[in-house]
Amino acid sequence: MGKKNQQEFVQHITARNEDFSQWYTDVVRLADLMDYTPVRGCMAIKPYGYAIWELIQQQMDAEFKRTGHKNVSMPMLIPESLLLKEADHVEGFAPEVAWVTQGGTEPLTERLAIRPTSETIFCTMYARWVQSWRDLPLLYNQWCSVMRWEKTTRPFLRTSEFLWQEGHTIHATAEEAQEETMKMLGVYRDFCEQILAIPVYCGQKSEKEKFAGARATYSVEAMMQDGKALQSGTSHNFGTNFSEPFEIKFLDKDGVQKFAHETSWGTSTRLIGAIIMTHGDERGLKLPPKIAPIQCVVVPVAAHKEGVLEGARGIADKLRALGLRVEFDDRDNVTPGWKFNEWELKGVPIRIEVGPRDLAENKVVCVRRDTFEKESVAIDAIETVIPQMLEAIQTNLFEIARNFRDTHTADVFNMDELEKQVNGGYARAMWCGDQACEDLIKERYSATSRCMPFDQTPIAETCVCCGKPAKKLIYFAKAY
Repeated sequence: MGKKNQQEFVQHITARNEDFSQWYTDVVRLADLMDYTPVRGCMAIKPYGYAIWELIQQQMDAEFKRTGHKNVSMPMLIPESLLLKEADHVEGFAPEVAWVTQGGTEPLTERLAIRPTSETIFCTMYARWVQSWRDLPLLYNQWCSVMRWEKTTRPFLRTSEFLWQEGHTIHATAEEAQEETMKMLGVYRDFCEQILAIPVYCGQKSEKEKFAGARATYSVEAMMQDGKALQSGTSHNFGTNFSEPFEIKFLDKDGVQKFAHETSWGTSTRLIGAIIMTHGDERGLKLPPKIAPIQCVVVPVAAHKEGVLEGARGIADKLRALGLRVEFDDRDNVTPGWKFNEWELKGVPIRIEVGPRDLAENKVVCVRRDTFEKESVAIDAIETVIPQMLEAIQTNLFEIARNFRDTHTADVFNMDELEKQVNGGYARAMWCGDQACEDLIKERYSATSRCMPFDQTPIAETCVCCGKPAKKLIYFAKAY
């Protein structure tokens, strides 16, 4: 395919620096990850998009099991009376709840909420299942969909219905619950960085930004290529805030009835949006190899010539035997150049080109999606070189993203500096702890507090907003 036609293939992807939001929409649509449905904010995830989610699910679920958690399934409908039991929780979710008011032709005597989250139903069941300290802890997780009636939606990032996992655990002591909360925050941090190649800041949310009903919320915060923050996972310590109204009691070793301590933690299909906006470019997706449904694609060139198809298929088979996810593209209705562009759009980490001249020289051409570097590789060495190349791509994508994040994070000491910094990155600042300052920053600059890092080494003595004595080091950013 000529250079002109190659440009035509990708010309419908808006440049990131022209309109980042439209670029994102273009990539999601052209990479065939999802489609819109008749219900506003509800998307149909197509096979390639769902394949990414399956890999997220499989690898994350393996880590949950390794840390002692078991999967369960809870109903999607929750009686209104249950939601009303925890006041902060229902107040926080009330604007987003979708209600079922009729079953068949009969109006219901009590409205049923389509779960926006499942704390209340888990608590209801835990109150039945726990009697003694011997029953604790319960370390449960469920993979499901939830519904939140969002006013503004965007594929994967914020949809009315979305897929996620939600862990809900109960413990005998406050110390055990806090240990669990921090452990799962670490699981999310490691998953983002090691599997998704997305660097994150970790820390505690402010009172204003914490989960409705939690005593403390912790999050992992990523930075997208437009400098905006994306909350990529949260872990909550509820203490006894839910166990008291739901009467989750147990007889402790000392013979005293006590309330259990609870945690909750979750992440969702917005991770797919994070992958796109952290790594993608004007040619489409760039998928980290550990999460790519297709890690390498083998494309025959001049496939009509003798031995090319057979040789290319043999290379694909060799790589599949290593356990790699391999696509053999032997379509005869499009040109090799068209295939190259399509697989770049879909973010496949390595493209392997196999032509008659290559086979005659006992080699292939490997092209990296992250750098577009081409390398001739001996066929006899391919089983060693390709896994090493995939590892190098995984590392390089993380390093590029980390360098971008670090160069777009800056310490700020007054409101003018904060305003400038949040227009394209994270502002690290000192804060007095007063919500009025958070509100003012949000009102003026559309930026919110993201998290308070665990390293609280101060960078100044006074609050960036009001000038009063500072209590906390905190990140501010515009966010999705």
